[in-house]
Amino acid sequence: MKDETFWNTHGHEVEAAITVVVAFFLAFVVDRFLIGRAVRAAESMETSQISREARTRLSIIRRLISLVIILIGIALALSQFTEVKRLATGLLASTAVLGLVLGFAGRTVIANFVAGVTMAIRQPIRIGDLISIGEDVHGRVVDIALTSTVVDKADGSLLVIPNEKVVTEVVVNHSAGNLRAPATVEVRVPLDADLDAARRALEATEVTSIRVKAIDAEGVVLELKAAVESGRDREAREAEIREHAQGALRGAGVLSTEG
Repeated sequence: MKDETFWNTHGHEVEAAITVVVAFFLAFVVDRFLIGRAVRAAESMETSQISREARTRLSIIRRLISLVIILIGIALALSQFTEVKRLATGLLASTAVLGLVLGFAGRTVIANFVAGVTMAIRQPIRIGDLISIGEDVHGRVVDIALTSTVVDKADGSLLVIPNEKVVTEVVVNHSAGNLRAPATVEVRVPLDADLDAARRALEATEVTSIRVKAIDAEGVVLELKAAVESGRDREAREAEIREHAQGALRGAGVLSTEG
């Protein structure tokens, strides 16, 4: 009988550990030196429309490639053990049971993963876009991962949204569409306000269009439009228009200066 050596006793464990280490190292090398270089190249063109699309796609692709490399490494490591091979063979033979397990236990994870891949291809939103989802989500996209999207609400908090929610619900992308479209804001004046005076005061500002949108018990709603310079933050521009409009209306005596 041959003497038991360390390699004979623990050879499979050592090979499995080396395989996992190599897989993690390979994933790191691919992410850092290949995909990371492409991401930095895209970020260097921050003002470009193509850059935002490329950053979004690369953000998901780099995670997907790293995950695939690591999963392959773990699978190869586990294949070193005879017991695992037998277990895998039994599971693969029971496809119905495996399907049920994946269907019930991993439905949410799989759905979010598929949604993340879909978002990388279709790009309904991109990193840097200002979006709204329902009444609760409004902010700027700072990251898109394989299963979730991170939105900065600009109030000191971050929202982590499952990707399935992004692809199944109505998403308003405020950064897409016609980037030259004018900014639109609403201001309210009292019912007894002199609309001619209000119009003259507003026309003296940067407003390019003025119309009465609605009249209700609280006053008259005026819809104002003004141009947005290329690359200008739309929300900041809208806030500026409101501020200037309020100042012009108060200066013309249309709005009370009290309060």
